[in-house]
Amino acid sequence: MQIPTTRIGDLEITRFMIGGNPFSGFSHQSRERTQAMLAWYTDARIIETLFQAQELGLTSCLMRGDPHVTNVLQQYWDQGGTMRWVAQTDSRSITAVDGAKYCLEHGASACYLHGGVMDHYVAQERFDEIAAFIQFVQDAGLPAGLAGHMPVDFEWAEVNVDADFYMVCYYNPSDRALRPEHDPEATERYEPEDREARVACIQTLERPVIHYKILAAGRHDPKEAFDYATAHMRPQDAVVVGVYTEDNPDMIAEDLDLFMGGLRKAGQA
Repeated sequence: MQIPTTRIGDLEITRFMIGGNPFSGFSHQSRERTQAMLAWYTDARIIETLFQAQELGLTSCLMRGDPHVTNVLQQYWDQGGTMRWVAQTDSRSITAVDGAKYCLEHGASACYLHGGVMDHYVAQERFDEIAAFIQFVQDAGLPAGLAGHMPVDFEWAEVNVDADFYMVCYYNPSDRALRPEHDPEATERYEPEDREARVACIQTLERPVIHYKILAAGRHDPKEAFDYATAHMRPQDAVVVGVYTEDNPDMIAEDLDLFMGGLRKAGQA
């Protein structure tokens, strides 16, 4: 299947990508679901899933920047894997620049600021740190992106920095104003008005956008979610979804079929 592509900076990516939250046990559902993902996704199963995506025509994936992920990615590349890594900044790092440095040292082809960190920096007016992150990644010759859960993140970015791409979350599951880290005990919020506000925001942005959490972390019917996302994607935009192959070994192929069907309805495929 020929998957349409777009560009973030100089990097060409397929407009459908898989994300790595399930690989790292971030279910955004329950502690039990998180533990099941961690038990299922051994290194070997993650590598198998990456090769499934590659064989379907995906050229890039989005995954966290941490030793677990970089170790698995290196094994995948050593075995002939070809997908490029669009990296989320290392959450263990004190500064955004340090978080990017780890990813760049371990094979990233692009790097974006963690969405919770972006929410936090904007809320706390730590704008210099965002600008320093963008400058550091671009000085290394790679595309620099900003993820976030709040429209205000991107309204500020459009005026104040020259990012190469954005990652806009369809929801604001939990407030990150006081702390940037994901709280596994927090009750997460997935409301229709959040999704409507985010897609409205996307239409005003100049940079390419990667739409994420379009399935509300597994809470939406996949067909409805892909139809909604593709109806609101611009030709330069892409979508990323996490996959949990214990639920369905053919999940990537089925999601890709839904994505392509939605693009055809939208006149983009």
